[in-house]
Amino acid sequence: MNERHVLVVFPHPDDEAFGVSGTIAQHVQSGTPVTYACLTLGEMGRNMGVPPFANRETLPLIRRQELEEACRVLGIHDLRLLGYRDKTVEFEDEEELADRIAAIAAETNPSLVITFYPGYSVHPDHDACGAAVIRALKRWPKEQRPTVYCVAFAKNCEQDLGQPDVVRDVSSVIDTKLAAIRAHRSQTEGLMQAASKRGDALAWLKTERFWTYQWDD
Repeated sequence: MNERHVLVVFPHPDDEAFGVSGTIAQHVQSGTPVTYACLTLGEMGRNMGVPPFANRETLPLIRRQELEEACRVLGIHDLRLLGYRDKTVEFEDEEELADRIAAIAAETNPSLVITFYPGYSVHPDHDACGAAVIRALKRWPKEQRPTVYCVAFAKNCEQDLGQPDVVRDVSSVIDTKLAAIRAHRSQTEGLMQAASKRGDALAWLKTERFWTYQWDD
């Protein structure tokens, strides 16, 4: 449980909220510093709030503010905004993107990195982000690489990868997790309202699943 430093790398504000924020909160509570590198501001997101309170022009600023509030709630004091454009991460120069992630990893020296599992994360930005993280860390000597926990939710992830080897009970920090999710109001309010009506808002959020990345070298 105790880590030296946790580095979280995702492409969009709110990527951390549903599947990872409980794990982040537990590490923060244990005194582990957490750095969150977010590649974009999610400015191409389709959700504008329920009822809508954002528009295409205001959405980037709103999502930045929501991300900063989520980090405040979770106790993340080191938020890196890398400034890439939403929905185009897959077209970025792979080596340049890996360079920037590698620089943050070299600076923070994490013992645990959390990102998307490349090829098993549905959204092209998700897969490109995970691939860049793996590319960056693969430059390190194998024995010095941090553990990498990957989030995956493609339909074939369990068929190809097997069951997740890390299943965390985050019920102890569920209130913090819910607050982090709600901080991304423009993206999550409608979803949380629907979940509340179904009565299943809490059950599926109390567990977080990861696949530890298996290096091929």
